[in-house]
Amino acid sequence: MPAVTADTLTLDRIAEAGPAETERPVRSVTTGPRGYEGEGFPVVRAFAGVSKTDLDPFIHMDQMGEVDYEPGEPKGTSWHPHRGFETVTYIIDGRFQHQDSHGGGGLIADGATQWMTAGSGILHIETPPAELVASGGVFHGIQLWVNLPKSEKFSTPAYQSIEGGEARLLSSSDGGSLVRIIAGEIGGFAGPGSTRTPITMAHATIEPGAQLNLPWNRKFNALVYVLSGEGTVGPLHNPVSGGQLVVLGPGDRITVSANATQDSNRPAMEVLLLGGQPIREPVFAYGPFVMNTKAEVIEAIEDFNAGKFGVIPPDALMPHTG
Repeated sequence: MPAVTADTLTLDRIAEAGPAETERPVRSVTTGPRGYEGEGFPVVRAFAGVSKTDLDPFIHMDQMGEVDYEPGEPKGTSWHPHRGFETVTYIIDGRFQHQDSHGGGGLIADGATQWMTAGSGILHIETPPAELVASGGVFHGIQLWVNLPKSEKFSTPAYQSIEGGEARLLSSSDGGSLVRIIAGEIGGFAGPGSTRTPITMAHATIEPGAQLNLPWNRKFNALVYVLSGEGTVGPLHNPVSGGQLVVLGPGDRITVSANATQDSNRPAMEVLLLGGQPIREPVFAYGPFVMNTKAEVIEAIEDFNAGKFGVIPPDALMPHTG
């Protein structure tokens, strides 16, 4: 699981907790069911069974893989529409290509992130490049949907490419954890992502036996998703393992500890840390559209059918087959 690595001894360190700061307690731990997305690539439905209120401002998240494809097996999505939210694709291992009807696109690889604001409406595709389809190989990533408030749902579509080397790297106070801030802020250190909805997104690697304790915005909700490995979360040391989502209650700090012994194929515990300012508006989601009402979703479908989301460009990427 390469993403971006660094010697934690050379990095800025996250400050230890102050005497007045409180730990966020664990409210729930859920295990995401496995399924398939797009043209048939395996995913873990990370948010399944969790209330919209606890997730707000997040809508949906899939852990894509981790899977070691044989030649000819890699799959992605074909062209499809979105309206009313932002898609975030973070590639931990492997490669994905993105292209959209508003000129955004590029290769997402090994720690890079694409941040697409669907806004008023966009068409896009995400597919493995032809060479990965031909060779096979490891593929692992996250697709996250971030809601937009009603005032932003018809904003102009936009695209950000965040290379892995642009993430803000931090060390835990004991040097046992590497934190990559993709967007938002932790302890006064900010990531490169520009977000319309205030959120924080970070990926942490916690070495066996180490503990990560970090400050978290009290106004944000707090989610910990275990990408791989085993450990505990919160002041009561609730046990967690790969494919599980932890919803935390109010407080100032998040604590995640890695078990001293990890699977030989998973040398460290890997977690995704998510939080955001709740929007607290009605959500009506249908397929690729996330709006406030059913009438707005019907309007989105009609606009898509009328060609108002743009056109597939003449040099369009198309799904590759082995």
